[in-house]
Amino acid sequence: MRASGTFTVEEFAPAAVRLPEPPVETAVPVGVATMRKRYDGEIGGRSETLFTAAYDQAAATGTYVAMESFEGTLHGQGGTFNFAHSGTTLGEGREAEFFVIVPGSGTGALTGIRGAGGLSIDADGTHRIWFDYEVGGSVTPGGGGR
Repeated sequence: MRASGTFTVEEFAPAAVRLPEPPVETAVPVGVATMRKRYDGEIGGRSETLFTAAYDQAAATGTYVAMESFEGTLHGQGGTFNFAHSGTTLGEGREAEFFVIVPGSGTGALTGIRGAGGLSIDADGTHRIWFDYEVGGSVTPGGGGR
């Protein structure tokens, strides 16, 4: 089944990370942050995110990896679960994307959830998300995109 919606980032807080000495210096620094997001649509609720990225703001180039803990509903079925995603940008667009619901992480009506999903950003800045998931059955791919 596919559930889709939009999300907004309500909080983005860079986090200090203690790295071994001496640090490895690269051309693009690695940063860590926590995020709080709000979801609307067939996906409703909130998430807390641990976000890591190596990103060059000036060139809009880099890669991120995120682990999210979601609380809310998919098609009105409530519970919690974790999902992970990553992607790379080279100025415009995204590539090398990865998106998975963490097996065994679901609670409530979402116990046993598994599947995948994706993210996209519209030209106007709207952030879209979708999950192709199943709870106790087989994953039904929803096709590509929005």
